[in-house]
Amino acid sequence: MPGSIVHLPPGVHAPFEVYVNGVRQVEGTDYVVRERTLRFDRELAQEGKLGFWRWASIFFGVAGTYRKHEPVDVVYQGRDGRRLVATGLMPLASNHDE
Repeated sequence: MPGSIVHLPPGVHAPFEVYVNGVRQVEGTDYVVRERTLRFDRELAQEGKLGFWRWASIFFGVAGTYRKHEPVDVVYQGRDGRRLVATGLMPLASNHDE
């Protein structure tokens, strides 16, 4: 089954909140936590690197880039009690058989 995994950065521990593209995700419905990863049943889109021609068209104002991009952010509490955010976590493709 296709899907995506996101590795949690060091220092992130439960409880935490997960957002994809700014929309809060629900554990058990949108993702599951397995060890130090978040596992999504759906594949999260990432824009990727821009090729030369796409970069040049943006630079010269010919076209923009409108590819689907779903950044993952995790909000958690730091050791000192402050609310911290790990932003722009990169999802990886997964077959959930690991």
